[in-house]
Amino acid sequence: MLAISPFLIPPDDAARIATLRHYDILHSLDEKVFDGLVALTARVFSLPISLIALVDETEVQYIANYGMPGNDVQSRQEALCSTVILHDKAVVYKDLSTEKEPFITEQAAQAAYHSQVAFYAAAPLRMPDQRNIGTLCIIDSQPRMLSEDEQRMLEQLAAVVSHTIVVRHQCRTHGAAGELQWQTIQTHLTAEIQGLTALVRYMLTRYGVQVPLSNDILAQIGRRLPDLHEVLKPVSE
Repeated sequence: MLAISPFLIPPDDAARIATLRHYDILHSLDEKVFDGLVALTARVFSLPISLIALVDETEVQYIANYGMPGNDVQSRQEALCSTVILHDKAVVYKDLSTEKEPFITEQAAQAAYHSQVAFYAAAPLRMPDQRNIGTLCIIDSQPRMLSEDEQRMLEQLAAVVSHTIVVRHQCRTHGAAGELQWQTIQTHLTAEIQGLTALVRYMLTRYGVQVPLSNDILAQIGRRLPDLHEVLKPVSE
């Protein structure tokens, strides 16, 4: 395993890792609702790849994967997601072939090159204790811009992922009854995700792929995101 550069380790890393493990999702998160969320994210931005990554002590686990089969785990030293947990907002690397970000290690740059990753953007998965346990990221093989409004949309989608992780844990700590509740929530949330995905598909068919996304399209998507949180609200309260 590669040694981790000190600048990739935030001051609160021990507490952050404790938070990650508290939610008991490493190596075990295979619910289809998370697959639906990364598929939705990729479609919103008309990009081929979206991932949910969890940044553990030495590795990054990709526990939901749209468009990058076989990419399940990576050394923290060579994962771009390792840089995102250092921030409290979206991070954008428009063109990794020319990127000068000091937090990108040589190993991460090489891994991106060999995987033909040119564009990368991600928003942190922020838990209620304000620790960042991972990221929701989008990837392309071509350089791309991501407007500030699009970055906010990515952050909003990441907030849905974070909320879902929290509710999953809350349900699963209540035995069989909680497991049943989680299954019910998954069913309702999946239906909401499918409905929003259908809306995005319709808008892209009507208006075509837009880079950056227009404020009108972003607003229509944004108006639907509270419906996803509403499905999770009874448990989170």
